[in-house]
Amino acid sequence: MKEAVIFGAGNIGRGFIGQLLVESGYAVTFADIDAGMIGLFTTVGSYRLQTVVNQDVREERVGPVRGVLATDTDAVAATVARVGIAATAVGARALPAVAIALARGIERRARLGAPALNIIICENLKGAAEQMRTMVAGAIAPEARGYLEEQVGFVDTVIGRMVPMPTPEQRAADPGLVRVEPYKELPVDKGAFRGPIPEVASMLPVDDFPVYTARKLYIHNCGHALMAYKGYLLGYEYGYEALADAEVRAFLFGGWEEALAGIVAVYKADPAWLRAHMEDLYQRFQNQALGDTIFRLGRDPVRKLQPSDRLVAPARLAAKTGAVPTYLAGGIAAALRFDAPADPVAVELQTRLAAEGVEKVLAEVCGIAPQEPLAVEVVRQYRELKRTERD
Repeated sequence: MKEAVIFGAGNIGRGFIGQLLVESGYAVTFADIDAGMIGLFTTVGSYRLQTVVNQDVREERVGPVRGVLATDTDAVAATVARVGIAATAVGARALPAVAIALARGIERRARLGAPALNIIICENLKGAAEQMRTMVAGAIAPEARGYLEEQVGFVDTVIGRMVPMPTPEQRAADPGLVRVEPYKELPVDKGAFRGPIPEVASMLPVDDFPVYTARKLYIHNCGHALMAYKGYLLGYEYGYEALADAEVRAFLFGGWEEALAGIVAVYKADPAWLRAHMEDLYQRFQNQALGDTIFRLGRDPVRKLQPSDRLVAPARLAAKTGAVPTYLAGGIAAALRFDAPADPVAVELQTRLAAEGVEKVLAEVCGIAPQEPLAVEVVRQYRELKRTERD
């Protein structure tokens, strides 16, 4: 049987990449630091996956799978040396440790003269594949660098599937259980592969990969942010509750249309293709079984307000059409008003706003200078929100 290794047995590792690889005929080895999860894989050889849409639940077992502790560098390297495909889904902070393990495995492959290895990088990090390649290159032995360059592909992807965190009760009953939405498309950067492109279920190798990245960040992630920050100000707990409000829906689609105009202008994307994706997302955002809370979608506003992230970046694109994006400016203003007490980042942001003023925070956090038309519109709406709250 074909073999694959996935670094990370979390929601995306089990709930998306693991499922696709098993469906494609691979026996999957998960490398993770969670000893309990690794023990489960070793004992049972599979895990439960539930596909949920509101009240509809469909269950399957995903296997064969096995596990290896990520801290067992020799065992991980041996696994990397023999597999046909690899993937990472660990989070940006864990990538340096994964790079070391990959380097040891790639060194073994080089000595064996093994076929090309492609590594699907499933991380929420811009340019993740190139960063991963750089980390591995810095950790690998000199004699294996030629093999790394010629025979190892680091492949960026866009993860669009929504996988909710299991509740404590669900995790206690079955630590391996993962619940997912039905969406299964996996766009990947076609030009990054080395050797033949592996056949993986639902994987879509594309030449114009940047437009898929833009669609994910400036439509999907942007939509979550618009819904969350507007929904928070109106007092909603769940995203699907917020979408039942006509004001939130109008805000969401207004921002999406501005983002769409920017993507079309800069990436020459098909507007009909983008609108179809927006309509699909609108339906998926209403999936009550995902249990997506406004708090989860809105937390860490400083990261989400960065110049290259989900609100400011599409606003910059939209501005290239010659118009000030009022809905996206409103999203930025609403994010600045996200003051959830349970989020220390949000609390610190409110402290900065009170001490430094909105113009300075916009410049330092969002990279929007006070004299820019976008800044003027954000400040106007931010102050209007503060006035409305006082009233």
